[in-house]
Amino acid sequence: MLYLWIALGICCGLALIALFVWLNNSLLTTTEYTVKTEKLPAPVRIVHLSDLHGKSFGSHNSRLVARVARLRPDFIVITGDIIHKYTDKNIKVALSAVSSLSLVAPVLYVSGNHELRGLQYRLFAKQLKEAGATVLDDCSADICGLTVTGLKCSSQKNGAVQRLAPSQAAQKSLNILLAHKPHFLEAYAPLGFDLILSGHAHGGQWRIPFTKTGIYAPGQGLFPKLTSGLHTRGNTKMIISRGLGNSECPLRLFNPPELVVINLK
Repeated sequence: MLYLWIALGICCGLALIALFVWLNNSLLTTTEYTVKTEKLPAPVRIVHLSDLHGKSFGSHNSRLVARVARLRPDFIVITGDIIHKYTDKNIKVALSAVSSLSLVAPVLYVSGNHELRGLQYRLFAKQLKEAGATVLDDCSADICGLTVTGLKCSSQKNGAVQRLAPSQAAQKSLNILLAHKPHFLEAYAPLGFDLILSGHAHGGQWRIPFTKTGIYAPGQGLFPKLTSGLHTRGNTKMIISRGLGNSECPLRLFNPPELVVINLK
């Protein structure tokens, strides 16, 4: 009888661990921010998604799409790493998600480092456009009375971000920069963008319990500072998504997948 209770205890313990891991990696959470501005004639609501890495929340990402639909955004932005690798499964998941999300609201997309790791990106960008996304790699789009500019992930190295900076005349309207990597905040901030939306850091992947401290982020190393939340430099605000999927490290801990909502008022 003792062995039976021990076995039962072990099974219960393993089940609780499995549930904990599932919740940390599959329970969608929503974080909402309000940004006040004098540059918009009417409120605008944005849903910001990042770092899906080929993950599917339900069949054809039905849970993710349903959650976004309930949030009723004016438009949706995706700040890169929608795939992890160029596999048939990753591509299918990404295109299906974009196709379904584009039925909810306009989708604006900018590349992450994982899309640019292969030679297939030109074709993939074309497929994303056909699925309904506006691909903003080193270009801009006007939507809802504001301007959204996308920085191609590789362009930080060649100085393109300086060329994309809004002119003094353009700064009279609200300017948003989509830039996958957040750790260039000091370089982005002087350029005249009002708001920067980024991802990449995955919230530090594993977070110290009951804190907002992540363990590691690429480009920032151990205990990084720019992994999530709202950060301000001068007149520029940056909002960093903790992302939805996983990368080289297959698990999140104390860091569930995140949808970000920005209310511009």
